[in-house]
Amino acid sequence: MKSRVGSQGSLEEGKDSVTKVVTQYKPLSIRLLQFLLLFLGIGIVFSLLSMCMVRYSVMQNVIPMVQSRFQPCFQQLSLESWIRPPSSLLHSMNDTQLFWRASIVPQIKEYPFNRTRKIAFMFLTRGPIPLAPLWERFFKGNEKLYSIYIHSLPSYKPDFPPSSVFQGRQVPSQEAKWGRMSMCDAERRLLANALLDISNEWFILLSEACIPLHNFKAIYHYISKSRYSFMGAVDEPGPFGRGRYNPNMAPEVNITDWRKGSQWFEVNRKLAVDIVKDEVYHPKFEQFCRPACYVDEHYFPTMLTIESPRLLANRTLTWVDWSRGGAHPAAFGKADINDQFFKRISESPTCAYNNQPTSLCYLFARKFAPSALGPLLEHSTKFLGF
Repeated sequence: MKSRVGSQGSLEEGKDSVTKVVTQYKPLSIRLLQFLLLFLGIGIVFSLLSMCMVRYSVMQNVIPMVQSRFQPCFQQLSLESWIRPPSSLLHSMNDTQLFWRASIVPQIKEYPFNRTRKIAFMFLTRGPIPLAPLWERFFKGNEKLYSIYIHSLPSYKPDFPPSSVFQGRQVPSQEAKWGRMSMCDAERRLLANALLDISNEWFILLSEACIPLHNFKAIYHYISKSRYSFMGAVDEPGPFGRGRYNPNMAPEVNITDWRKGSQWFEVNRKLAVDIVKDEVYHPKFEQFCRPACYVDEHYFPTMLTIESPRLLANRTLTWVDWSRGGAHPAAFGKADINDQFFKRISESPTCAYNNQPTSLCYLFARKFAPSALGPLLEHSTKFLGF
């Protein structure tokens, strides 16, 4: 019995010992488990925060790209976007595209905005404009009333100073050969680029050898108040007039329509559009008016005589001297710039202005060599009025 009791006592004591050990480790296990759970929870929270931050960063980079690629279905267009002139004259349009774009005309005559009418001065050159300083003085102070366009050889790289009114005014160009249709195409290219600015109302073709004979205000007033455009369109008999006509141009062009005029012209916006959009007369002149038929003397005068004869003053605004004979007019240099020279220009025969006789017939003159620039600048106030 004692042994059984002793054995039982030993078992109970062992049981108590185990219970004490388990009881001692139980709080420690719970605390460890709680710590692990807390650590796991913190880890999960940090992981979620990290994922959110990464996702936010990615979205910030992606959204602008998506917005730039996808425009809303309904954009708010303004009138300004339609009438604003091109910010740059450089573009990738070919002639067909350019002429189509330039020939788009509003069908309502009244403009729904305040439109300041400008003169487009279009310079058809081979390269530099040696008389640019004189033109700079002419344009100064009239920035809202003019625009400038230059068509030069494609190989020419202009070097106008940044402050020049000619800087950045070159239009995409192609080679133009004297007496060929490529010359008229260059003129049409100038007109088309100028037509992209809806404020341009009058268009003057000039060369690098031209000078203005009066100040800007006088020229602007003369052109803006005229009821006619200034393009010569003479029915000239003889070998240098009707003698250049080719019967293959009929029926679009008959010999009674055949006209001759100076290459240097001024036209209003309506006639500029007519020239640019032409697809009827251009093929005939390109095919059947070749040297000794000089297309730049006949194409526009003949076409506009057929289409809009009542809008032409039938004279040019550019004075030239053909008295020395030859295929080209006389050129003038430093020694020619004097009182007698400009008096000879001003005393030219009278002409008609708005159907009334006038002695003021020329606004420009050519051909002036680079050597004439010095005396022209020195005496511009006396001879030219600016």
